[in-house]
Amino acid sequence: QVQLVESGGGLAQAGDSLRLSCAASVSTFSNFDMGWFRQAPGKEREFVAVITKYGVTDYGYSVKGRFTISRDNAKKTVYLQMNSLKLEDTAVYYCAGDRNLIWSRRARSAEYDYWGQGTQVTVSS
Repeated sequence: QVQLVESGGGLAQAGDSLRLSCAASVSTFSNFDMGWFRQAPGKEREFVAVITKYGVTDYGYSVKGRFTISRDNAKKTVYLQMNSLKLEDTAVYYCAGDRNLIWSRRARSAEYDYWGQGTQVTVSS
């Protein structure tokens, strides 16, 4: 059983930075492709970022240039560094993992087999 636990969410002001972490329980973490999604009230879950087991990354259009995804396989953790936060970044952020992500489907939440419980990020003016 793979468990993902997010942390690092909270309240921030517009323009601030936050770093989210997602710790995985699985020993073969280095073999997983990892992603971040977010969901704001009344909206669909949105792709934020992905990092493959090979270190290849991609970002959603709305966060490109502001957010950075990274991973530390020794710590079995994936990070999301969020800079220049905007009001519209307010959402619950979810960590997701998959053993064999199909790259062309990386932005689809249904492609990920494992999910964390989410961490709230609230950005205020």
